[in-house]
Amino acid sequence: MSAPSEAAEPGPAASVLPELRVMWWEEGVRARAEAGLRAVAQALPRLVRTAFRIAWQADRARTAIVLTCTLVAGAMSTAGLLATQQVLVGLFSAGPTPDRVSAALPALALLAGAAAVRAGMGIATGYALNGLTPRVDRTVQRRLYEATTAVRLDAFDEDAFADDMERAGRGMDSVIGLVNATMALAAGAIGVLSVAVALVVVHPLLLGAMLLATLPNAWSALRAGHLEYQTYVAGSVRRRRLWILNRLMADRLTAAELRAYGLRGFLLGQFDTVMETETRIQLDLARRVTTTNALGAVTGGLASGAVYVLLGWLLLSGSIPLAAAATAVIALQAARHSLNTVTYQVDTLYTEGRHFDDYTGFMERARGHLPAGDGQGEAGPLRELRVEAVRLSYPDRDRPALDEVSLTVRAGQTVAFVGENGSGKTTLAAVLAALRTPSSGGVSWNGTPLPELDAGRLRARIAVVSQDYWKWPFSAGVNIRLGDPDSPADQERVEAAARRAVAHDMIMQLPFGYDTLLDRTFADGQDLSGGQWQRISAARGFLRDADLLIMDEPSSALDPRAEDALFQAIRDRQGTLTTILITHRLANVRHADMIYVLHEGRLVQSGRHAELMAAGGRYAELFTLQAQGYLDPA
Repeated sequence: MSAPSEAAEPGPAASVLPELRVMWWEEGVRARAEAGLRAVAQALPRLVRTAFRIAWQADRARTAIVLTCTLVAGAMSTAGLLATQQVLVGLFSAGPTPDRVSAALPALALLAGAAAVRAGMGIATGYALNGLTPRVDRTVQRRLYEATTAVRLDAFDEDAFADDMERAGRGMDSVIGLVNATMALAAGAIGVLSVAVALVVVHPLLLGAMLLATLPNAWSALRAGHLEYQTYVAGSVRRRRLWILNRLMADRLTAAELRAYGLRGFLLGQFDTVMETETRIQLDLARRVTTTNALGAVTGGLASGAVYVLLGWLLLSGSIPLAAAATAVIALQAARHSLNTVTYQVDTLYTEGRHFDDYTGFMERARGHLPAGDGQGEAGPLRELRVEAVRLSYPDRDRPALDEVSLTVRAGQTVAFVGENGSGKTTLAAVLAALRTPSSGGVSWNGTPLPELDAGRLRARIAVVSQDYWKWPFSAGVNIRLGDPDSPADQERVEAAARRAVAHDMIMQLPFGYDTLLDRTFADGQDLSGGQWQRISAARGFLRDADLLIMDEPSSALDPRAEDALFQAIRDRQGTLTTILITHRLANVRHADMIYVLHEGRLVQSGRHAELMAAGGRYAELFTLQAQGYLDPA
């Protein structure tokens, strides 16, 4: 049976929201979700091994305690059922009541002892699992974040990577369920085994009858869980879109623009469109799960009735005594409980295991996005940075972002990249910062190709002030210290960087100075304007005092006085340290040693300001357009 999906039921959502279309990367996952119950049975051994391996790696002692206690509890179950039979034999035997009670007392003591031991094993198991759970969670979470923080930047350009990460996050959350379900499954399976041993002792036919009575419910539980997983897999894009809409409609950062443009109706309409699809799919799922469970319940009820008919026949025919029949009734109830536990845990184990497969699959695919093996070369002080025929393309873009770009930057120079939006300036800066790897061509540092250099030591010599800076939810001081996290900076150094970025006086006016938390969602947190955040970002870049400082639109939100002071700090580096400057305010690049003009990914002009103005062309055109804005219109 196919999973309900947008493909099966195209509605208005598909035409309004392109994010809801069936994407090619979902096909493989959906194919896995189509596996039948045979696949469940085939997958269980692997999932059980996986869960035990994770638990063992996280905490061997507690895992051993759980396993030991589970085995002992199972043995006590068998002993308890056999003791129950002996108690009933003693009570149902001929003779005076005191004699019958006395005959039953040893078995009764054994029954009480078995129950006490089982209770103790349950307490010990709970204690061990409570300690095991956080250790397992920590191990799996850290592995995921180790992968997401190590992959190349271009991984985030791929739509499939976002879906993979979402499923991996759900898989990460499922690992606790996977381990707990495995432990509970082991307990249930041992409980079934103990009951089976007791039933065989009573009468072999009862073992088959027990299985016959419980299999229908087992099938329905497994099938219902499988249907739910199919629906979950098919809704990955839909969930991400809902999450985005939830943030847009209930976030303080979007609240002002939402109201200013009257976006309430538009966003609610988008929400309704997605939820119409979601509601239709969930109702269809509920119908199919209810039908499956009802079929299992009816069939199971008929089978249970047949079991009790069999038990009555055995009793009437003299095949088993009354005490054994009573024991069989107790055992069948225990078996039903244990098998219900097993089937529920099988369903949970398989469902959580499939989610965990998404986690392990992402971890495997993430290895393909890791940077090539770091070179061993030492990145010494920068003397020359050479770019040779670099070409770079983004996914689903017809035109390359960089197309055969070649240039040279020498130590102490201030170099400017100029061009219109989309010309390739930021991409070229990312290539120079070793954040992106070109499709062809290469970049060398002092004559050594970047891939041959130790990546960590290379990046320690580069600082990047990005136009897309992140507003880290830490204090002002910590925000600046993030510019050089591996070299703890004292307060004097932090303040010096802030002064160069025209940020010190602004920070001192905050309620707690450098200790002020820059996140209004926390107590005593503060908001900053765009220009104030830009100063913090520039201070991060200045803190490292790197050989190569790349500043991408560092003054777009600054007032004229702050902008002038910032560019004076940049000019102070000239002649000693190297700076690459990207800005649309061309008056600020007149002092540059070299200006490179890019257009549609190609390098179309290069030279100093005076040379480019004399040559005419694109740079002169852009500069003249800006200059006219400052002329008296009269």
